Amino acid sequence: MGCGNFFFTVLITFSVALITYNILISANAPLKQDLPGPSSRSTLLVDPVIKMPLERSRRSGFGKKRLFHTAVTASDSVYNTWQCRVMYYWYKKHKGGPNSEMGGFTRILHSGKPDKFMEEIPTFIAQPLPAGMDQVCVLFKFGSVLVF
Repeated sequence: MGCGNFFFTVLITFSVALITYNILISANAPLKQDLPGPSSRSTLLVDPVIKMPLERSRRSGFGKKRLFHTAVTASDSVYNTWQCRVMYYWYKKHKGGPNSEMGGFTRILHSGKPDKFMEEIPTFIAQPLPAGMDQVCVLFKFGSVLVF
């Protein structure tokens, strides 16, 4: 009986020490006040980890930017609409920034009917799938799409 009590005493002591340590470290950690995004301090224009293929860099040149298009799937729920509005706000804020590679933004609304936010956010209305058709497993393998 004494061995079980000793184990639980050590376990509780270790847990309290770990929690206390995390609280002290978290309380003294400096917090960044800015949100993630393009940094004005960053002068690094080439990713040091992912190298651009030589044939692509020769063909297109470094002067042309290849912009990314952001597509967001959405429903007509209040929470999802709020998420899309926040995403579109930050998209617009960072699109015009230095070294931004943001192209267009499209909200794909799969409720099948327009809503009041279509004038605020660029939206494409997709018709919902028939009942039972959304039970699909899609696998991507090296550019191929396998549907089961």
